[in-house]
Amino acid sequence: MHVTSSGKTRQITAPFTGEPLAELPISTADDVRLAYERARAAQAEWAARPAAARARPFLLLHDAILDRRDEILDIVQDETGKARKHAFEEVLDVAGCSLYYARRAPGLLAPRGRKGIFPAATRVAELRQPKGVVALISPWNYPLSLGVTDAVPALLAGNALVHKPDTQTAMSTLWTIDLLAELGMPREIWQVVLGEPAEIGDALLDDADYVAFTGSTRGGRKIAEEAAKRLIGCSLELGGKNPMVVLDDADLAHAVQGAIRACFTNAGQLCLSIERLYVHESVFDDFAARLVKQVRNLKLGAGRDWSVQMGSLTSQRQLDAVGAHVDDAVAKGATVLTGGRARPDLGPLFYEPTVLTGVRDDMDLCRNETFGPVVALYPFTSEEEAVELANDTIYGLNASIWTTDLARGRALATRVKAGTVNINEGYGSAYASYDAPMGGMKSSGLGRRHGAEGLLRYTESKTVASQASWLGFEPPFDLTYETWANVLAGTLKTMRRLRIK
Repeated sequence: MHVTSSGKTRQITAPFTGEPLAELPISTADDVRLAYERARAAQAEWAARPAAARARPFLLLHDAILDRRDEILDIVQDETGKARKHAFEEVLDVAGCSLYYARRAPGLLAPRGRKGIFPAATRVAELRQPKGVVALISPWNYPLSLGVTDAVPALLAGNALVHKPDTQTAMSTLWTIDLLAELGMPREIWQVVLGEPAEIGDALLDDADYVAFTGSTRGGRKIAEEAAKRLIGCSLELGGKNPMVVLDDADLAHAVQGAIRACFTNAGQLCLSIERLYVHESVFDDFAARLVKQVRNLKLGAGRDWSVQMGSLTSQRQLDAVGAHVDDAVAKGATVLTGGRARPDLGPLFYEPTVLTGVRDDMDLCRNETFGPVVALYPFTSEEEAVELANDTIYGLNASIWTTDLARGRALATRVKAGTVNINEGYGSAYASYDAPMGGMKSSGLGRRHGAEGLLRYTESKTVASQASWLGFEPPFDLTYETWANVLAGTLKTMRRLRIK
C-alpha cells in the first residue's frame, strides 16, 4: 500500500453490507510535506523525458485495464456500493481518456511557432512547461474515473502528483498506480496521501504548484480562496442541480429510458445527474406515467450481478441527506409518485429511486443538490419557459434536451447556461467525447477537463522570441527617432493592407 503515512490507520466498510472492508493508512500534515519532497525529487527527471516516452505507460493502460476489468470492477463495487454496470462506466472512462491523452499529449506539448512583430527578423516560439507538483483532490462517487482521468493529463504534461483521494474509495486509485508501475510509470511521480481535509488540507495546498479539485461547491470556494492567496492556478468541478427538458415532439419511450439513466446511474451520486425534469404540458401525464412504471420495476441489489440496475448509496451521510430532502418535500406538500423510502432489507445504505411532483421553492429539494436517486417533475408550456426554468439555478454543470428535431434541440442548447448540454442523452455524449472540454459555469466550477484545455491547464506557457541583429527596435543607420517613427508607421500600415499582421 503506497500511501505516505506515519503508521496511523482507518477502517473502511463495504456499503453493500456495512462490514469491514479494509484498513488503510492515514497521513499527517508531516506526511503530506514528505510526499511533496518525494514528488519534487522525481518530477525533474520525469519532465526531462520526451513527451512520447512519458506517454508509453498510458498507451498500455488502455488494454491493460480492459483486460483486468473484473479485478478493478470488484474493487470499485466493494468501496462504493454501485451497480456493476455503473462501475464498468468508470473502467471505460479511464481506458478512453488515457488513450486520448497518451496519443495527443506529444502534439499538444510540442513548441509552436508564433508570428513575430517583424517578419523574418523576429522568430517566436510558444513553449509548454509543467507546473511542477500538482495537488489532486478526487471524490468518492467516481473514484476510478475521477481519481485517474485528471491524473493522467497532469502526468503526461511532465508534472508529479500529490493526490488525496477520498479515504473510503482510495483502493481503486492505489490499484491503478500499481498497474501503471507495472507498465513502466515511475511510482514516485504519483504520491498518495489519505486523511480528512481538516487534518491535512492546509499542508496539501501549501506546497502545491496547481490544484485540481472535484467535489462540493463549498469545498471548491475554499480551495479557490487559498489558491488565490498563493497566486497559483486551480480547476474546480463542483456541484450541479442539472435540468432535463422533454419537448412536445420528443420520443417519449426513448426519453423515459434516458431519464432513468440520467437520474439513477450510480444511485444519482453523479455530479452530472439530472435532478430537475421539465416536461411539456402536452405530454406531461403520459411521460410521468411511463417513467413511474419503469422506475417501480428497476432491479435494486448488492453484489456483482450485471442485471442489477441500481446499487447502494456509499455512506450513511449521503443516505441521511437524501432522506432529509425527500421528507422535507413531502412535509411541505410534494407528492411521491414512486419510491421515497430507504430499503434496509437490501442493505444498510439503499434508498429507492424516487420521483416527485409538486416540488416548490420553499423545499430543500427544489434548489439544493440532493446527490441521490431523486428527481422532481415539473410541467412547462413553452420553450421560453423551459429555458427560464432550466437556467433558474446557481449551478451550470450539465443539461439534457429531448426532441426528434435535432436543429431545434441545438438551438435550444445554445440558450441553456451549462458547461455541457446533451441532446437525446442525459450526460454521456458530452462527457465521453474527450476531444471536447467539459466543466461547469456559475457555481459549478472553474476550468475544464478533457480536450486540449484538460492537459494544457497543467502547463505554463512560455514565449521565447529572438531578434535578428540587422533589424531591432532602435533606429538603424543613424536615423533620427522621428524619421524612424515615420518609417515604422508607414511600414505597419503597409503590412496591415497586405495582411502580413
